[in-house]
Amino acid sequence: MSAVKDFWMFMKERKKFWLAPVIIVFLLLGFAIAFASTSSAGAFVYTLF
Repeated sequence: MSAVKDFWMFMKERKKFWLAPVIIVFLLLGFAIAFASTSSAGAFVYTLF
């Protein structure tokens, strides 16, 4: 949790709030790929790309 707090403080101090949506999209794509590789929902990922 410390890394999240440090990242938030970095964005707050340097006014880099545009980074938040980019990080959220990367995390969502990572979870989708991890979900598809561990289950039989591989076709789900093919519809994204």
